[in-house]
Amino acid sequence: MRPRDENKEALIREQAIALIVQEGFDGLSMQKLAKAANLSASTIYIYFKSREDLLNQVYIAVEELFAKEVLRNFDPAMPFEDGLWLQWKNRYRYIQQYPLHYHFSEQFRNSPLIKHQDIKESPFRRAMQQFTKNAIQRKEIVDMPAEILWSLAYGPFYILVKFHLDRSSMSGKPFSLNEHKMKQAFQLVIRALKSP
Repeated sequence: MRPRDENKEALIREQAIALIVQEGFDGLSMQKLAKAANLSASTIYIYFKSREDLLNQVYIAVEELFAKEVLRNFDPAMPFEDGLWLQWKNRYRYIQQYPLHYHFSEQFRNSPLIKHQDIKESPFRRAMQQFTKNAIQRKEIVDMPAEILWSLAYGPFYILVKFHLDRSSMSGKPFSLNEHKMKQAFQLVIRALKSP
């Protein structure tokens, strides 16, 4: 058995992400991936047991990078407004820095693969749950179901990101997200979360 090469493994993951973003999950075959990575298909199987294993391992790696980037300088004990603003900024920076990873994650989250047994609850999710719990206990935000809280806290952010990535708004006019626009939306979100 040939030894594992971390650079080859990373190359395979990055090429898989690019192919999936470009062609969707159905467009990813081990042969196409091998060709894109300039490797033999048998080399891919040194690193990944199957196509499903590859997809799950890629998702796990992408989520680990996401968590590392968005939790940068974040502490669940932070005041809610400060912590949420840091989350918005960190997420925006992550999306700008890793656009293919972001698109891949969105595709994966909306696929049945997300229910796979290899996909475990992440430390990121636990940090966010603790952050919310702290904010509610300190009465910084209204106590509400988590689904409503997160749709209010992040829904506007991700819609703005979509307009930014599409380079146009719903009206078809050019749109580019910047910190001023983001802060404007953020202030409205905070107001909604604090309202009784």
